[in-house]
Amino acid sequence: MSTLTPGARFPDCALVDHAGNRRALSELVAGDPAVLQFYRGFWCPKEQTFLRRLIAFQDEVEVAYARIVSISVDPPEVSAAFRAGLGARWTFLSDADRTVQAQLGLRETTDTVHVPYVPAVFTLFPDLTIHRAYDGYWFWGRPTLEDLRADMRAITREIRSDWEAPRA
Repeated sequence: MSTLTPGARFPDCALVDHAGNRRALSELVAGDPAVLQFYRGFWCPKEQTFLRRLIAFQDEVEVAYARIVSISVDPPEVSAAFRAGLGARWTFLSDADRTVQAQLGLRETTDTVHVPYVPAVFTLFPDLTIHRAYDGYWFWGRPTLEDLRADMRAITREIRSDWEAPRA
């Protein structure tokens, strides 16, 4: 994770989504600010708690022209069921073969049973430049909704030339 720091560009990885379609991160971000979340898997109660926070945030993200993308090692069909059960409307990506996990160096080494991603959240500019990186190994290291709102506001203010209303 040492290269995944603010100011660095996040690698444009391509993975299979919850519907079985191969999707590139840049395609999903689609020119908007984004929250990129890596989670252990559907089975983790900490992940379920954090994802419920994101569910509460999804309406704001949608109307503010921003995106959320979640990635785990769960197979696409498991991601699809988890996503539906949560009521999430954003894309969940599957790295079941752990290829991207190895490239990014985001393997949680303490769990040798599931070999999951270390929980991490990145807020991204539209060009995939990292605004902030959160290490969520401990639950309190994850961003609050207030943190995410502040990050999205800062990114949007920087990229939108029309941030301030036009003057008559």
